[in-house]
Amino acid sequence: MRPEKTYLVREASEYLSRSNYFFLTDYKGIDSEETSELRKKLSERGAEFHVVKNSSLKIAAKEKELPDLSEFLVGHTAIIVGGDDVSGVAKAITTFNKDTKKVSVKAGALGDKILSPDEVKTLSNLPSIEILQSKLLSLLNTPATQLVSVLSATPRSMVTVLKAKADKSNN
Repeated sequence: MRPEKTYLVREASEYLSRSNYFFLTDYKGIDSEETSELRKKLSERGAEFHVVKNSSLKIAAKEKELPDLSEFLVGHTAIIVGGDDVSGVAKAITTFNKDTKKVSVKAGALGDKILSPDEVKTLSNLPSIEILQSKLLSLLNTPATQLVSVLSATPRSMVTVLKAKADKSNN
């Protein structure tokens, strides 16, 4: 393999190593200003947008033992990787595509599962990681709150009875 091609394959392999997911997009028709805008939106979520050669990405994916991506590696391809909030990154791509009609999702991968464009869209509709964490915390706190209410019910009832008795004897 030529040194240039080896470099491109290694670069694509590094992109695939940056997170446990990636999205493949078609970036045809996007200008440099729009690319900068997309990169900014993705960087807010810790993700990156990189243009890649299809052949280099295909070799890198095979080396990483990922499912065959050949059917998606046609035309202009960019890869989006990085960040902890997969649904937030999917939402950023979907919103950008909705607004500009550019950078459409060809496919995605989450772990070793290939995602269709519809599955990426569904992923983009999930709540953000912060919302999911707050819901989980709320669920974990609910039993403790209910336990405190149950344990305090008997003393509260006793105090109510004693107060009623005291009020009756004062009359």
